[in-house]
Amino acid sequence: MTTDTFSEIDAEQITEDLHTILDMVRWSVSCFNQAELFYGHGTDNPWDEAVSLVLQLLHLHQDLVLQTGDQLFHSRLTKFEKLNIIKIVKRRADEHIPVPYLTNQAWFCELPFFVDERVLIPRSPIAELIQNHFEEWLGDSEPQHILDLCTGGGCIAIALAYAFEEAQVDAVDISQDALDVAELNITEHELNQRVYPIQSDLMSALQGQQYDLIVSNPPYVDAEDMDDLPKEFHHEPTLALEAGQDGLDLVDNILRQAPSHLTDNGWLFVEVGNSEVHMFTRYPELPIQWVEFENGGHGVFAIGKNDLVEYWRSVDH
Repeated sequence: MTTDTFSEIDAEQITEDLHTILDMVRWSVSCFNQAELFYGHGTDNPWDEAVSLVLQLLHLHQDLVLQTGDQLFHSRLTKFEKLNIIKIVKRRADEHIPVPYLTNQAWFCELPFFVDERVLIPRSPIAELIQNHFEEWLGDSEPQHILDLCTGGGCIAIALAYAFEEAQVDAVDISQDALDVAELNITEHELNQRVYPIQSDLMSALQGQQYDLIVSNPPYVDAEDMDDLPKEFHHEPTLALEAGQDGLDLVDNILRQAPSHLTDNGWLFVEVGNSEVHMFTRYPELPIQWVEFENGGHGVFAIGKNDLVEYWRSVDH
């Protein structure tokens, strides 16, 4: 759907023709299909996208759909509600803005977070690791000091604080804009006493700090993928996506810095997404463990401190 086509639509007429939540969802799906949108910031199809957007604009939680079934969808809307939905659906279709930026809300580990265009929209499979308490690697041990490196809006750091209730979590990012959003979320979740936003270029400002667990979802999009990104991703900060020709510019520094910031039995987890293929080329001998996810996702590896130390010792000599 082009902007010109959408601008000709008479919003007043739409409000007269459409009455219920279901009407607005169906109309939204038609708009989204015509606009040939990309889905990947919380949903993967136009119906779920429309349901998510409409319910958020009505301040209704999606759990209500499960509780009430079709009854909720047949609820009639006020004219003001319909006009607001029309306006936001128009922006989604015309400008290809992801839904979380339109509603300023995203969910991660079943927790709500404020997001805007200063930060990436959370969508990492690391959520599954957090919910499983990294059990395969940590066993019953409870990390006391955790680092979320490249924290963005703080979603991973905050979810880690919920998972490990005794831990202190440092939420590090190079972007002060991102850290401002993280601080909003930390305050909203009342975790100011356990989650600390820190501005740093990777671990450069963390001299002397050691962690039982380091988790990082850094920029990892390679040059080829950056050129092919759908329009929706161009609303996200380039700084949080782009990472050189093979997508591993930051990952290389993380691997080199991590040994001095991990405790003796510490673990490092890094997401590299589609740049996973480049890891085999750049680090053929690095003894990393690739995480297998039950709920979908790929491109996350784990490595313990001892293996990391031995690897760099062998490479440097």
